[in-house]
Parts: sequence; C-alpha cells; structure tokens
Amino acid sequence: MQKLLRGITGTFFWAYERGSWPYDVMVVVIVMFVLITPRSWFRDQPQNGFTNSAGIVLLTRDPITHIETYRLDRALFGKAAVNKSKAELEEKTHQILATSVEDLKGQRFQVRSIEPVRGDNGSVLYYEVEVRH
Repeated sequence: MQKLLRGITGTFFWAYERGSWPYDVMVVVIVMFVLITPRSWFRDQPQNGFTNSAGIVLLTRDPITHIETYRLDRALFGKAAVNKSKAELEEKTHQILATSVEDLKGQRFQVRSIEPVRGDNGSVLYYEVEVRH
C-alpha cells in the first residue's frame, strides 16, 4: 500500500529522475494526450459575436438605426489591400459582405466606414466595417 502511495505521490509531484522508466511513461502519456485529443475539446478562439467560416465576425447590431459593425479578416482583401484606394476598398468590402453574410445577401446596404486595426508593428490585423441597411 505504501509503495502505491509513493508511486502516486511521485507521479503527482513529478519526482522521478529523467531517463527512469516512470518518467518515460509519464512523457509518453502526455505526448499521446496531446496528439490524440480532439481539437474541438479546446475552444481557445474568442467567442464574441457571430463568426462565419469566411473570417467575418458580427460585433454589434443596432436594430433601431440598422447599423451593424463587422470585423473582417485582412486575408479576405488580399495582400494589396493596403495600397487600394478608399473606393476600391469599399467596393471589395461590399462584395465580400454581400456574398458571405446571410443577412446581407440580396439586400441593399451601404458601407459607412472601414477602419483598419493595426498591431504593434503597424501591420493591419483586421478591418472594422460599419454597414447600414
């Protein structure tokens, strides 16, 4: 009984020397857990708003003014989005939203503003887009 208790205590406190068989067994168990565990068990993505598969997140919706704010992943615009004129960026944004967001498909809407959100190094992380319909 004391041997079993010592084994459990040693495993819990990771008291085995590197290279010993109990140490190797614990490492194998950890590696198997990491490789076999289904990805869906860990939901480490932010869950604010509605996210669709195209990289679009609905941040806010005001039913009175009919204004919605979306976050659009920069990858949707391609690499040259930073060099595009405001009119080209609005047209591309309108096209992306009209084809990707169910509530806007077949509807008339206006892109009111497009704000690039930049990271510490100055690169665009995503765009916040305000839409009225």
